[in-house]
Amino acid sequence: MSAFYHSNQRRLRSSTHIRELAASVQLNYKQFIQPLFVDESITKQTPISTLSEINSDTVQSALKQIEADLKKGISKFLLFPVPEKKTENNFDYSFAVNIIHQIKKTFGNSVWVAADVCLCAYTSHGHCGILNAAKDKVLNDASVKELANYALQLAQAGADCIAPSDMMDGRIGAIRNILNENGFDDVSIMSYSAKFSSQFYGPFRDACKSAPGGNCNIHNRKTYQASAFNKKDAIVSTIRDINEGADIVMVKPALPYLDVIQDLHTKIEVPLAAYHVSGEYQSIELLAQNNSIERDKAHIEIWTALKRGGADIIISYAARHAKEWIEKVEY
Repeated sequence: MSAFYHSNQRRLRSSTHIRELAASVQLNYKQFIQPLFVDESITKQTPISTLSEINSDTVQSALKQIEADLKKGISKFLLFPVPEKKTENNFDYSFAVNIIHQIKKTFGNSVWVAADVCLCAYTSHGHCGILNAAKDKVLNDASVKELANYALQLAQAGADCIAPSDMMDGRIGAIRNILNENGFDDVSIMSYSAKFSSQFYGPFRDACKSAPGGNCNIHNRKTYQASAFNKKDAIVSTIRDINEGADIVMVKPALPYLDVIQDLHTKIEVPLAAYHVSGEYQSIELLAQNNSIERDKAHIEIWTALKRGGADIIISYAARHAKEWIEKVEY
């Protein structure tokens, strides 16, 4: 008898068939969400220079993009409206409202639309909330009130889900309350509950024209986004958001915070989303363009890691390829 008889794992690796049977992770394209950028200032679909294969859309080109994505098996979208006008108060949400209305009018219940709720694309200073008079502090309560008003308008337009990404304290409870009070108790909330202050958001900020700075005295978002050095903050914030009414919670970025995903997976009972953000996505794209990596296999490997870590839902800029790539996976 071989000394290695009882510990020979290679039998479970010996063919595609047995590797498929032994796999502890199964990817499902139906659990993917595709981000969409719709920009009021453009007149035709425009490539985003720092985000390969991703475009900024007009309302009409967004409808065509969604139609194409449906044919590829993707029916769930995370919408980022990019208004033309920047201001510090008296925000006009009519552009975002119109996008939601047009999408739901065209596609009805064949699509699920989560609408990002934040002020960063609206403000002249690029911060996610309203500033004080000295412009050196984001006012939490005033911001929450404004965000709740925005969320209600999106729900009235037909959004299936509200996705607050601002990281203000108490905004989930405020949004849940205003939705319920106005008859939108069936509209879900997907909270960016563990959103870290990160270097991986650069291409996204280009797309949304939302980099912080400009006409203010605070030039980063460290006072309201979680710190990479304080995992407990992200855990506490997530549990708080669940208690306030979040139906889905999120970790963002994804791979650098896989330990947070794993921890939350063991602590919570609601669905957990991992947002593979723009910088993470673009890192793979640039490697692939340099022939240093196989694009589809690299994205699949990352998605598998996120699932293995405990994510139920994956938000990816490559989501529209998920069905095709998953179906040809070699285990």
